[in-house]
Order: sequence, then structure tokens, then C-alpha cells
Amino acid sequence: MSAPDATHAAVVPDRAGTRLARTSRLRPEHLALSGVLVLSGLLELVRLSQNGYANVYYSAAVKSMLGSWHNFFFISADPNGLITVDKPPLGLWLEALSAKLFGFAPLSLLIPEGVCAVLAVALLYRIVAPRFGAVAGLLAALALAAFPSFVAVGRDNGVDPLLILLMLAACGACLAAIDTGRTRWLIASAVLVGLAFNTKSLAALLCVPAIVLGYLVCAPGSPWRRVAQLAAAGVVLLAVAASWTLAVDLTPASQRPFIGSSANNTERELIFGYNGFGRVGGQQGGPGTTKIILSAAQVRPLNRPGVGGIPESPEEKQYFATHPRSVTHATPPAPAGSHA
Repeated sequence: MSAPDATHAAVVPDRAGTRLARTSRLRPEHLALSGVLVLSGLLELVRLSQNGYANVYYSAAVKSMLGSWHNFFFISADPNGLITVDKPPLGLWLEALSAKLFGFAPLSLLIPEGVCAVLAVALLYRIVAPRFGAVAGLLAALALAAFPSFVAVGRDNGVDPLLILLMLAACGACLAAIDTGRTRWLIASAVLVGLAFNTKSLAALLCVPAIVLGYLVCAPGSPWRRVAQLAAAGVVLLAVAASWTLAVDLTPASQRPFIGSSANNTERELIFGYNGFGRVGGQQGGPGTTKIILSAAQVRPLNRPGVGGIPESPEEKQYFATHPRSVTHATPPAPAGSHA
């Protein structure tokens, strides 16, 4: 027994070393992927400083957020914590953290989006290549890296690059769940969708139908097991997605900023109103016509409270009753630049 054992002990390390050598060997597809990632980095980052502060509405909000933890958490659009940005916090938190580390400057606000864009290109290759081959993965990554609108949003200080990265990661985690049948991967997918929701609200849910249908049809296990796993993932998704909204809405209105672009000073109304059905139906200041599927009382235009002749709602009057007005901040001007 001792001789075979010795022989086996001598062979195993050799096989392990062979496998390690094979996996660590640089392959042509790795070089090609490096070229695609370099191209993506060049498209996103070269001469990025020429964009300045890009969308100054978001840039001003980031500067306000650096003033206090209160402004940071509630993503206040002004230093006095009067009104919030009309978006969820995750994308602006990323920019604020970058500005805190590297100083408030155009590049510290713009580079995080470029990095998210390059990571999204790499992640798309990682999702496609193992299932359809290296060539398909490279073509998919190249198409995303060079897509004009993708490059454009990656060079701006909006929240779309982070949204795309999180949605891709959610799809990748779902594919891992389908491959293995493990609930933890499905839960990870739900967490990532919840984080994407806290980046750009309902836009993050566009990938959910495909995730649910793909898991129901392709995952191993009995149908009831798959339904139970999806139900558990749905609970996790709801908890993550609603966490910040509930924290804001449960905070007394007198202790936080007014919710920008909302009609009743709640994040819930902002999600389903201005950032939800109001955009689908077309609203003042948004795409399409001014004909909307909600009433004017439910979906307010881009004007801030007291600006442009728009009468203040009862909630706004109550808010300003507990927040002293000033010449500078009581009626802030409409933001320069769009906020998509």
C-alpha cells in the first residue's frame, strides 16, 4: 500500500500543477478582451474633463451632500437641506464618496460612472462567453463598449452606468442560480435588483420578468420548489428596494428635506408619480406630450415649490411652515440641465 500511496502523492501535485498552468496561461481571448476593455476605458475617460460638472443639478447635490450626514442620507439638493434630488440615493452616494476621497472636482464626479461602464463591459463578457463561446462574449462586450448611448451616459454624472452594472450583475447571478439550482444565487440576484431600484427606481424592474421566467422554465428542481425560491427572492427584493424609501417616509417631514418633484412630500408618490407613470404618460418637463394618465394634482411638473406660478400644495405649505424661508433657498431656481 505504501508504494501506490507514494506514487499517488507524487502524481496529484503534478496534475494540480498542470491544471494551474492551463488556467493561468494567457489565451488569445484574454488578450482580445483586454483590448476591448482598453477601448472602453478610452471611450469613457479620454478628455473627460472637458465635460466639466456635466449635469450641474446632480453636481450641486453632491456638494450639498458633503456638508453633513443628514444631507448625505436624504440626498439634499441644497446645503440647507430644503429639498431632495428627485432620484434614489445609490448613484449619488457613489459620487459623494468619490468626492469625499478625492475632493470635489469634475473628474471625481465623472470617473465613477466611467469605471462602472468598463466593469459592465467586462461583466457582459463573463456572462456570455461561458455559455456561447469566447467569440460571442467578445462581440457582446465590444458592442456594449462602443454603443453610442452607453458611451454618452458613461461620460456623464448620471446614475445610468451604475444601474446597468447592477442589472447585468443581477442577470448573471440568476444564470448562476439556474445552473446550480441554489437559492443563494437567486437571493443574490434579488439583492442586486433591489440595489438597482435604489439607483433609478422602477427602471431597475425591467430585468425582473426575464429573471422570473428564465428561472421558472430552466432551473432544476420541481416547479413548486422553483416557485418557493422565487417567492423568497421576491421578499428579499422588496425589503432591499423599499428600505431607503421607508426610512425617508417614516421620518417626520419637519426633520428632513421636502421630497423634490413629489406632490405630497413622500418618496412613494415620487416613485409612482414623477419617476413612474408620469414619465410613461408624458408630463411637463418630461418626454412626450403634456397629456398624462394621472391628474395634475398627482404628478407635478419640474418646478420647485413656489416657482413658476405653481401653487403650493397643503403638504408644501405645512413643510415651509416648519422650515424658515430665506431669499436664497426658499424658492430655489429650476435646475440648469436636465435630470433624466
